[in-house]
Amino acid sequence: MNFDFSDDQKFLKSEARKFLEANSSTAQVRKVLDEDARSHDEALWKAVAAQGWLGAAIPEEYGGLGLGHLELCVIAEELGRAVAPIPFASTVYMLAEAIMLAGDEAQKAELLPKIAAGEVIGALATSEGPGPVSPGSIQATVTGGKLTGTKLPVTDGDVATLALVLAKENGQAGLYLVDLAAEGVAREALQTLDPTRDAAKLSFNGAAARRLGGAGEGFSLLEQVLDRAAVLLAFEQVGGADRCLEMAKAYALERYAFGRVIASYQAIKHKLADMYVKNELARSNAYYGAWALNTGAAELPVAASAARISGSEAYWFAAKENIQTHGGIGFTWEMDCHLFYRRSRQLALVAGAPRVWKERLVSQLERRNAA
Repeated sequence: MNFDFSDDQKFLKSEARKFLEANSSTAQVRKVLDEDARSHDEALWKAVAAQGWLGAAIPEEYGGLGLGHLELCVIAEELGRAVAPIPFASTVYMLAEAIMLAGDEAQKAELLPKIAAGEVIGALATSEGPGPVSPGSIQATVTGGKLTGTKLPVTDGDVATLALVLAKENGQAGLYLVDLAAEGVAREALQTLDPTRDAAKLSFNGAAARRLGGAGEGFSLLEQVLDRAAVLLAFEQVGGADRCLEMAKAYALERYAFGRVIASYQAIKHKLADMYVKNELARSNAYYGAWALNTGAAELPVAASAARISGSEAYWFAAKENIQTHGGIGFTWEMDCHLFYRRSRQLALVAGAPRVWKERLVSQLERRNAA
């Protein structure tokens, strides 16, 4: 079996890296971070749309490139490496995937071309406060096609134009599409650790809502969407973790202490080796997830959970150890280390914390073993 990407996919990866190095340098990421009024890079968003990346996995009949999920995984890895300050994950991994998975023909024909063209920015609104999302935690309701309730935090909710909202109708959970520019919607920006991927509080008071999928399918559909998103987010985490290792290695080879480069000291070697091992473990699980996602394998829930857990752990560890390798200067605003640490924390929480995914993985394995 061939566990590597094809030559065409490797070429896409190479071109994506060149594009992002030219259009999403850390200096440009800092501009978004430093300006309170900006929560994403609008120019980069338009450029990415022009590249066709937003529609990489969207079928051609709906305005996409029709490439597939493996190509989207390649792009995700490079976006993670560049800590790209755009709402790509919320729009592509979550909103677009949900519409392709459960949308009717009219919804697909209306929304997928707009997503591919960059005209729609998505947000997934499930949480209503601290703690994991569960049937008992959902208070938002839909009555007569009107949504009432509050969601927070909602990643990219401050810039999104269309939200995918988890709510109850007649006591049954469902996922609903809500136009955030319509009447009955209010939003409030929230402070986050990573302002390049802001969050908001969304309040709904009789906002028009269209159900996605069948009645009562909300949690089942949400789990399927999160499985897909988990794999793609894992590739972003692998990309970020790899960049942290490269930064730490480069600094260790040029920084001298007591007449020697610090890379020659055993303590630094151990840090870099541990980072490498965790990164490779995350990459292996991400590749497993990519295979399951691309083939529609029954193992996807297990593969997605494993990819999510190892990706979150690897990126956090690499970001933390990158700062430690840089020493005192690594904690300063002038160094780029904190950009990756911020993003590692943001990505670890955006689709459910690792603790939730560990419980989900154990449940999946128990269910499989009992079968």
